[in-house]
Amino acid sequence: MEIEFIEEKENKVFNRKEITFYVDYDGEATPKILDIKSKLVALLNTKKELLVVDNVQPHYGEPKALGYAKVYGTVDDLTYIETNHVLAKNEEVAEAADETEEAEEEASEEVAEEEAEE
Repeated sequence: MEIEFIEEKENKVFNRKEITFYVDYDGEATPKILDIKSKLVALLNTKKELLVVDNVQPHYGEPKALGYAKVYGTVDDLTYIETNHVLAKNEEVAEAADETEEAEEEASEEVAEEEAEE
């Protein structure tokens, strides 16, 4: 997988850098957003929690995709501006699984408390 930067634009209003790029993945499956994010973090020399891959659009019949990413100045700016579904796409699987387990444990505790009251 190779990444070629097309445009890099500074957006001072939102305290972020907006990046448009091509991903070449000849002989491979379309890369996952988290794989692209890891590669971008290495290429841009930034922290993983400050970068968000907004979208990746594969080209029909070609091993190439057009992508759009944003690098924020602070985590607070990122969480305030970005929508929940974009943040969820960029979340590590292990973190999401931990949150799911915590939610399930809380739900089972609530059910147990309700049954104890009855």
